Amino acid sequence: MSNHDINELFSQAADAGAIPVDSLAALTDLSSEIQNNLGVSAEDIPASEVFLLTMEIDDSSSIRMSGNSQHVRDGHNFMIEVLAESNKGDDMLVHTTYLNGGTLFPFVLLKNATRLDARNFNPSGCTPLYDRTVATLGTVLAKEQEFANQGVPVRTITLVVTDGEEYGSRKYDSDDVKKLVEQMLASENHIVAFMGIDDGKTDFRAVALAMGIPDQWILTPKNDGSSIREAFGIASRAAKSASQGAGSFSSTAIGGFDAGIS
Repeated sequence: MSNHDINELFSQAADAGAIPVDSLAALTDLSSEIQNNLGVSAEDIPASEVFLLTMEIDDSSSIRMSGNSQHVRDGHNFMIEVLAESNKGDDMLVHTTYLNGGTLFPFVLLKNATRLDARNFNPSGCTPLYDRTVATLGTVLAKEQEFANQGVPVRTITLVVTDGEEYGSRKYDSDDVKKLVEQMLASENHIVAFMGIDDGKTDFRAVALAMGIPDQWILTPKNDGSSIREAFGIASRAAKSASQGAGSFSSTAIGGFDAGIS
């Protein structure tokens, strides 16, 4: 798919009300990056409906320095394993991207998702939270529109995981993220969630709220392995619940992470 085709997807999504018109320029600037993350073609997925899971994982140096690299690896992998237990697994696509290190894998069938390990996840760098999240959400929206063009309904959940405040974004700010999030939520086809691992100073709930993420979709685990594992467990169960069809998605979207506590 060419950049021209990507931009056509964005224009179609804007016409359908899925993307704010004043966000088009930002997404167009990211067209090459987003194109590379679209992965498997919608035309190759013989499904009557599709569920997209996207994980944006903080790979900044603070993750490593806090001793949490393996906890984050385990949490990411657990998300995939829990969804794999679902009877909807053949209708799910997964995409994982890093804050600094590019893309772990573009959208692929759940069964083809790559697990995090010490070779592909060695955190270093800063925390360009807003720049990366605009690109991540743009990818989700482009993929949704690609399926919409095939007449296939799409529901999505995007999980942003970080342990540090914004540091390093050069193009976008929290308002740019918020515009996209609010438009996505208004369609009632998307969930955008946030996990802020305590760094001892950042009010992650305030950070997420400023990005437009609803309070019920914010987790703020302590900076230890047990709390991080528990948070990923909650997120995994909520994602699985959201994946089980339109009715389950709607109730999960309203209930938030509480849907993953029981």
